[in-house]
Amino acid sequence: MRVPGDKSVSHRAALLAALCERGNGTRVSNFSTSADCASTLRCLEQLGVRVERDGATVHVGGAGLHLPRPPAGALDCGNSGTTMRLLAGVLAGQNFPATLAGDESLCSRPMRRVIEPLELMGARVVSREGRAPLRVEGRRPLAPIEYVSPVASAQVKSCVLLAGLNADGRTAFVERHGATRDHTERLLRWFGVEVEVGDESAESVAGDQKSQARSVSLVGGQRLRARDVEVPGDISSAAFFIVAAALLAGSELRVEGVGLNPTRTQMLDVLRSLGADVRVENASECSNEPVGEIVVRGTGALAPRQRGASILRGELIAGLIDELPILAVAGTQVEGGLEIRDAGELRVKETDRVRAVCENLRAMGARVEEYADGLFVEGRAGLRGARVRSFGDHRIAMAFAVAALVAEGETEIEGAECVAVSFPEFFDLLESVVER
Repeated sequence: MRVPGDKSVSHRAALLAALCERGNGTRVSNFSTSADCASTLRCLEQLGVRVERDGATVHVGGAGLHLPRPPAGALDCGNSGTTMRLLAGVLAGQNFPATLAGDESLCSRPMRRVIEPLELMGARVVSREGRAPLRVEGRRPLAPIEYVSPVASAQVKSCVLLAGLNADGRTAFVERHGATRDHTERLLRWFGVEVEVGDESAESVAGDQKSQARSVSLVGGQRLRARDVEVPGDISSAAFFIVAAALLAGSELRVEGVGLNPTRTQMLDVLRSLGADVRVENASECSNEPVGEIVVRGTGALAPRQRGASILRGELIAGLIDELPILAVAGTQVEGGLEIRDAGELRVKETDRVRAVCENLRAMGARVEEYADGLFVEGRAGLRGARVRSFGDHRIAMAFAVAALVAEGETEIEGAECVAVSFPEFFDLLESVVER
């Protein structure tokens, strides 16, 4: 099977293609089919960027670092936090104001994490107590900064780097909680921007225990050169099928053309540590992103090498944030159970994913303990079919579709249509690979 194009790469490819030199266009193939990425394209069109879509291929006209025009109304980001946070960085360097709005879920999510660095760079951002809608009043040029992030967030990093393209000097973003996904850095280089990545002691910047920090920096004013992009398959979408195959004894699944960015493949390492048979084959590269095939053979209940509960915590969590709901489902079939800690970020996603996972697992008969920053799920649980809720969250709906496959009896998922936010083909594709 194949999965649709990676959401994270698609957002960034469209935004950076729009910032390429005027007169040149970029063809983005295998663009994500998600509603979130469609929101990014609509916002670019409102800003005067030429966008043409033909199925999974998108043509984006280069408008330069200074976008053509202010939008006639608010830019509707829908449910997409990536659209809002990254576009805020682009708008900070424009000479016109613009308002970023979204649905009820998006307007409840924390935005102060991008407001603070943008205001340090000289932009003015008006918000509703640190939440959307955001009115971004840009400045040109922005002031360069060295920003030490208080949270592990690829979206915040990308926002600062995109703003840094319109800064007068070098802008640096320091990650002190471990490296987050690096798609923005890879695509910036693909479009000809020089990006420096270095390590430094976090003791000097964090003032706490000594650890290794990662610094990403660029000099403003660099021109982006249009260049076609091929988007790899989305490994976060593939995760649901990979876990399903691992949990169903006798399964065999090959996912082709999927992204294997090392900041996104921790899930495969975790599954192997839990006893799953997961391999990578035919690795190659496209548009600065590693790709390949993931092969899974189902063993049923998982047996880790170590005794007792398996624990996910610390710097590992940043690279697993999208996969934690489906890994919690997998934990119900792991000998010794699975504990997830240091994952408070899950509570400020599309919904409170810690609470949603715990509530649904309990409804299906699992024993779960909820923590402020995570949960513990007791392993080797015999799940039973139940009526569960999506909470309007696409990853919750997909995770519990997988739980339903290993449960005894029928499961009904309320609000399952929300999967269209990231993966509208999910249920059709699931039906095509599951034998009845």
